[in-house]
Amino acid sequence: MRIVAFIPIKLNNERLPGKNIMKLNGKPLCNYLFETLNQIRTIDKKYVYCSNPKIKEFIPNGLEYMQRDISLDQPETKGLQIIDQFVREVDADIYVLIHVTQPYIKSETIQNALNKVISGEFDSAFSAREIKDYMWYQGKTVNYNLQNIVRTQDLEPMYMETGAFFIFRKEVYTKLGQRIGNKPYIAVVNQIEAIDIDTQEDFCFAEIAGKYLAEHKI
Repeated sequence: MRIVAFIPIKLNNERLPGKNIMKLNGKPLCNYLFETLNQIRTIDKKYVYCSNPKIKEFIPNGLEYMQRDISLDQPETKGLQIIDQFVREVDADIYVLIHVTQPYIKSETIQNALNKVISGEFDSAFSAREIKDYMWYQGKTVNYNLQNIVRTQDLEPMYMETGAFFIFRKEVYTKLGQRIGNKPYIAVVNQIEAIDIDTQEDFCFAEIAGKYLAEHKI
């Protein structure tokens, strides 16, 4: 069984220019995930998938640079387009897609999810926050009755994808055209692992969280 991981990354971000190589508490943002991925031993090949060779100066031993077409760096580019191109170029039985914008995802969280897919019990896995709160959509309640309000701890949980990683068997993408299959494992992450950096405000919040983690040696 061949397992391949890839980190799609671009350096021309729109909302926060250059965010992927900005220093987060003294270390380039991308390096958090590069180091995390390097800790996972069951992956055969690990690629940083970027159009700009400048990223190579940030890539540690254990990861390989793979150049992607600059057409995939456009604002309108969808994630499935990037997956499609990578799957065409690199063959594998299981793909591990990881995003650098969530620096605090743990290697053991990814490894555990990967093990679930390797076992054959699940065809895919993804990171998510478990939410037990009163939810609304289009002016209506989603998970509770206004005439019979239960305690939040008694609500059926809802799950929100965090996007930190997606793990999928090749056939999930080639047959379904999806990064999540029909039998996914939901890897529940905590609030810190779920931190996602898109804006300057997100970056500042991530810095505070990082200092907290360092101070408490978490």
